Amino acid sequence: MADALFEPRDASTFEPTDLARGPWSPDALHGGPVAALLARALERLDAPGPMIPARLTVELLRPVPLAPLRVTTEVFRPGKKIQLADAFLHAGATEVARARLLRIRSAQVPLPATLDLPSKPPFALPAESAPIQPQWARDEARDYHSYSTEHRAARGGWGTPGPIVDWIRMRYPVVAGEETSPFQRVAGVADFGNGVSWVLPYGDYMFINADLTIHLNRLPRGEWVCLDAVTHPGAEGVGIAESALWDEGGRIGRSVQSLLLERR
Repeated sequence: MADALFEPRDASTFEPTDLARGPWSPDALHGGPVAALLARALERLDAPGPMIPARLTVELLRPVPLAPLRVTTEVFRPGKKIQLADAFLHAGATEVARARLLRIRSAQVPLPATLDLPSKPPFALPAESAPIQPQWARDEARDYHSYSTEHRAARGGWGTPGPIVDWIRMRYPVVAGEETSPFQRVAGVADFGNGVSWVLPYGDYMFINADLTIHLNRLPRGEWVCLDAVTHPGAEGVGIAESALWDEGGRIGRSVQSLLLERR
């Protein structure tokens, strides 16, 4: 098995490895690798010029199995300044996830000097943050959340409930033989928001995200992406997890997840 999240079988078919496995079932993928694979497909579509992936929305329609997956794409709305494109993920004949990407043209726009834009994070950088021991790890398993990613806490921790500032680095490429792009990196880690900022005990509750929306005003620089994450549970079985996204140079965007809350 390759040291990557997916092995390519042809131009549109990919075999997930155990490095992409999630915490909820040993037979299903973590949402991060799914989002990263869909981001990869969408960013490879032709564009009229340099464009920023301003919004990616991933719909996780059903558990994504550890089985061959086929990705197809289409441009929904072409345009020179704004473009919409869709990606679809199938396991056999069943659609298991889909994504829509909003791209906006990239251009140098002078901003007023009076704007107070954060130039660096207001918390410790990854080199100064404490390594996090993985939670929900299965013995000797190479899961995505506990093995394929490295986590360092600038504030909070996985062992205590509540908000957290978590620096995350992907240890393996998304597709074997390829370099992971900045867009794939942020898509691959933004899905951690609900897991790392948990407020309901994992042994008693499930808090599975049914979607993931990422807004970016620029792509991350470097290997580390930070989630300043918080979870808001609701008494009617629905929750929200939201994360401010940072790299070592400053704020880059935000991610939000809708959560299905259930007792085990």
